[in-house]
Amino acid sequence: MANYSGKSSSAEKTEVRLVVAGDPGTGKTSLILAVQNDSVPQQVVSVLPTTRLPDDFYPDRVPVTIVDTSSRNKLAQELKLADAVVLTYACDQPETLDRLTTFWLPELRKLEVRVPVIVVGCKLDAREDTQVSLEQVMSPIMQKFREIETCIECSARNMIQIPEVFYYAQKAVVHPTGPLFDQETQSLKPRCVRALKRIFIICDQDRDGTLSDAELNDFQVKCFNAPLQPAEIVGVKKVVQEKMSEGVSDRGLTLTGFLFLHALFIEKGRLETTWTVLRKFGYDNEIKLRDDLVSVSFKRAPDQSVELTNEAIEFLKGIFCLFDLDGDGALRPAELDDLFSTAPESPWNESPYKDAAETTVVGGLSLDGFLSKWSLMTLLEPAKSLANLIYLGYTGDSASALRLTRRRKLDRKKQQSERNVFQCFVFGPTKAGKSALLNSFLGRPFAESYSPTTTQRFAANVVEQVGRTTLILREIPEDEVKPLLSSKESLSACDVAVFVHDSSDEQSWKRAKEMLIDVASNGEASGFEVPCLIVAAKEDLDSYPTAIQDSVCRDMGIEAPIPISNKMADLNNVFSKIINAAERPHLSIPETEAGRSRKQYRHLVNRSLMFVSVGAAVAVVGLAAYRVYAARKSSSS
Repeated sequence: MANYSGKSSSAEKTEVRLVVAGDPGTGKTSLILAVQNDSVPQQVVSVLPTTRLPDDFYPDRVPVTIVDTSSRNKLAQELKLADAVVLTYACDQPETLDRLTTFWLPELRKLEVRVPVIVVGCKLDAREDTQVSLEQVMSPIMQKFREIETCIECSARNMIQIPEVFYYAQKAVVHPTGPLFDQETQSLKPRCVRALKRIFIICDQDRDGTLSDAELNDFQVKCFNAPLQPAEIVGVKKVVQEKMSEGVSDRGLTLTGFLFLHALFIEKGRLETTWTVLRKFGYDNEIKLRDDLVSVSFKRAPDQSVELTNEAIEFLKGIFCLFDLDGDGALRPAELDDLFSTAPESPWNESPYKDAAETTVVGGLSLDGFLSKWSLMTLLEPAKSLANLIYLGYTGDSASALRLTRRRKLDRKKQQSERNVFQCFVFGPTKAGKSALLNSFLGRPFAESYSPTTTQRFAANVVEQVGRTTLILREIPEDEVKPLLSSKESLSACDVAVFVHDSSDEQSWKRAKEMLIDVASNGEASGFEVPCLIVAAKEDLDSYPTAIQDSVCRDMGIEAPIPISNKMADLNNVFSKIINAAERPHLSIPETEAGRSRKQYRHLVNRSLMFVSVGAAVAVVGLAAYRVYAARKSSSS
């Protein structure tokens, strides 16, 4: 591992733009001239044109462009285009150092310039002798302004540390500290630890929890194209063991030791080592897998969705069993955290995934719940699902992990669906019982107190039919119905729509009916018609007369309302009925009066065209017969 300083990759960064800023007279132009010409002329111009250093000026061979900002006219514009800012003060003018904290650094924040800052003390040769070190001066400033990557003093006149200024600035862009290391705690950042853990597991080919000498050598060759000598491996392990005994075992380097080595490299300023490793394993500057590695290659129509393949599901079942350490058939929160410890973060910590599946009384996630969440993530964010499969160790590509379903329009035409995952939109007025329906689906107890749902919410679970089908319920709050239906493609992702109303409240029924008509009208206009079911909730209360409801359903061509009581846990097989409707997408499609009128008009037009066609055909046949008759009569005479 002694060759860790091998040439690194700069990932997507192919050029670095550095902007030099600071008070007038602090040495900005002289600094640029010195690095460009290796000397400073006697007469220095007030502002330089944009300067480009040769491609091979620094070992990384990443071209560096330097912009002088002595002219204040375009200062803000140039700062916003910078990859890093070199901020200067004059060592012999203490007031220019004060201006960094009173003006320049606050100004960068005001302009929202979120790039590394290199603070440079110019004119070192002109400073009077002082007992105060640069570290003493800059430490409190760096505590307050975390965007400062490093500080350095230089002299253009005496050519002291001039190339180093722009090397550190380039390095801050190509190999940034921020994503890797927390300066305050002096430790690796969580996302960096997770990425290095995944890399360690990939390289631990015999899965014994350590990197043997052979595995260390393979790792070295993969990352740096050079093998390690036996003496170098011994030296690396000795360094680790002296500082951290648990970092090395009799079998090799442990994960703890592997992480310690990278923290050591970073502390010593060798960030290029860790960045080379990360980039060799596909990570970008945010320590996530590069987009090209997790892109979903196939194009899809609005009414197509994405599902996991059987291969991906079997992989996930294996992962589930591997991390179910106590063998209780459920992943406790700690086990789930451990499972996702090689991903940048757990993908299910936030909505819409956090509370979207059924859990045990102690918060564990069953296999069905685990796979249901994966189905939901694959439906909503296929690329995120693929990325997390890869983080967990899946080695296949998108084609082997994900499958594209048939278009819903074609399903209706063929009068059947081949999907394994159905999405059901749950509409209904406020206090109708939508949330209670979702809670029942997830096995949660009925709540007596009302808690309004303000944003769309999802619930995913497996429904046992002839086969195992995943149903995803998507609750649409009442005030979001109109914005949702304003889009022509709003129903394209919907397999079936359910309209919940409070069966004891006439106004609740009327509002649900209005939503049903709105959804049906949208489907008729857009071509994305969906099967619809009506759910009469709160059946345990005195019900509103159902004759009118049944009449509306008959008129629109859909089934009568399904009575349920979430409070009494009497669900009347509603979820199986939702699946049945989705599996037969040509049935239960509501028809509005306007839609019926349009259909009748089209039918009338088609019949008229048919009569016109038949009439024209009769006329042609008659004309032909007349011509034959006339020809015969002419020949006989």
